[in-house]
Amino acid sequence: MTPFFVMIKAQLGRAYEVANALADAEIASEIYSTAGDYDLLVKFYVDRDADIGHFVNEKVHSIPGILDTKTIITFKAF
Repeated sequence: MTPFFVMIKAQLGRAYEVANALADAEIASEIYSTAGDYDLLVKFYVDRDADIGHFVNEKVHSIPGILDTKTIITFKAF
């Protein structure tokens, strides 16, 4: 499995609604509230051969209340 993170900016007043929708969809491994430019930091796992861009586009962007996302792809450095 390949882990990656998505920082999510929600519409004003909808961060908890977006977080609950992600939890209900059972697609996220971990969901955190954050302060700053983004409202949520969410950890996902996909199969090694899965396309992360398609996953984010189809599974994450389809959730109502999301204004913007920033995907952070991880890799093993050592």
